[in-house]
Amino acid sequence: MNKQIEDQSCAHYKGNGNLFIVSAPSGAGKTTLCREVLKQIKGMEYSVSYTTRMPRKGEENKIDYYFITKEAFKEKIKSGKWAEWAEVYGNFYGTSAEFLDARLTAGINLLLDIDVQGTIQIKKKYPDSITIFIMPPSLETLRTRLESRGTDNQHTIEMRLAIAEKEMKKKDLYRHIIINDNLSTAVSELIRAIKIYC
Repeated sequence: MNKQIEDQSCAHYKGNGNLFIVSAPSGAGKTTLCREVLKQIKGMEYSVSYTTRMPRKGEENKIDYYFITKEAFKEKIKSGKWAEWAEVYGNFYGTSAEFLDARLTAGINLLLDIDVQGTIQIKKKYPDSITIFIMPPSLETLRTRLESRGTDNQHTIEMRLAIAEKEMKKKDLYRHIIINDNLSTAVSELIRAIKIYC
């Protein structure tokens, strides 16, 4: 399902660049979908988030995240450098306002992968952002996907499902809603939603 909006004119912030925000519960397939979009839509860039947590196995600095110290992160909070930020389980995560402003002003279309809380913050500063929410077919399907990943214990899975249920209740804050029941179909719908604007 792709919830269309009435005004399908191209929205802009300052220059010609569009900011596309994609959110989804953990396990809904957001990362895979975003990777496909970046492969298939020329000229679109990914906004890499910053974090104070340690890199996980296989993660690379400046590709998966910018890994910085808590001191450096807090300094950027004080100086207003974040477009959005949050503290999650003792670690900080944020999106650089300087990066967004520079690329959007240069006419670059950006893809931003953040949670619902981050989206609400971003929309206050970038009201023309195009928001897209990725839904799992059901909570039961989401549970199966999380369990099959084998990366979390049962307690963590239950916590992720509780958060997912809360996030899914806020889906109507988004312009477009896409159900990831079939990967290729979801990729096509996501690309179609993005191409409305660019």
